[in-house]
Amino acid sequence: MHDLKTTHIIIIGMGEPADNHEAVTKAVNLLVDRNLFQLSANKITVSTIAPTPESFSHFSDAPCVLAWSVHAVDDKLRKELVPTTQYTMDELKEGLVKVLASRSLNLRATMLEVVLIKGLNDGTKEALQLAKFTKDILKKVKLESGDDSDIKIMVNLIPFNDIGHPTFKKPSNDSVLKFQNVLLKEKVFTHIRTTRGDEESAACGQLATKKLKV
Repeated sequence: MHDLKTTHIIIIGMGEPADNHEAVTKAVNLLVDRNLFQLSANKITVSTIAPTPESFSHFSDAPCVLAWSVHAVDDKLRKELVPTTQYTMDELKEGLVKVLASRSLNLRATMLEVVLIKGLNDGTKEALQLAKFTKDILKKVKLESGDDSDIKIMVNLIPFNDIGHPTFKKPSNDSVLKFQNVLLKEKVFTHIRTTRGDEESAACGQLATKKLKV
């Protein structure tokens, strides 16, 4: 028997944390409680798609790191990828900047998540747009906070898990690496998430069922 220890918790998946922010914040507070789970706030991440600019503010006082499922910076493309979106990326970005600037320095670090889809948002153009967008967040948080301290933003690249969608396909490894290299050359810290659970349609952000043949 191995003694497994939980070191990080990410609240993400099929459901929007901002829609149930009171319960999510309560859960996060329990996780950091010194008399209970005793996790550090910087080891807990809450990921939101940001339905509104105010979505981030729901977690402004929560002891956790914030993550934003961006997927695309261009408004038209993001609307295609996130059909429920009703705000521009600039409007949503301002909501994030305001909250990050108000947080303690150790909780200003954040993550931008991008699911890369073949031929749709995995090109050099999209990578450059994302790099500019990320650096603009960093610049504006500094101005808003009045603190010249550097904060960390990590871009998390997630190759799409091909589950037979008629349009969306998994990008090639080469295109994912090229996308990452563009960001790195722009001095944007970038990580490629290792996919797991593809064969069971259970990979990150993906829950699917197959119709049984009778």
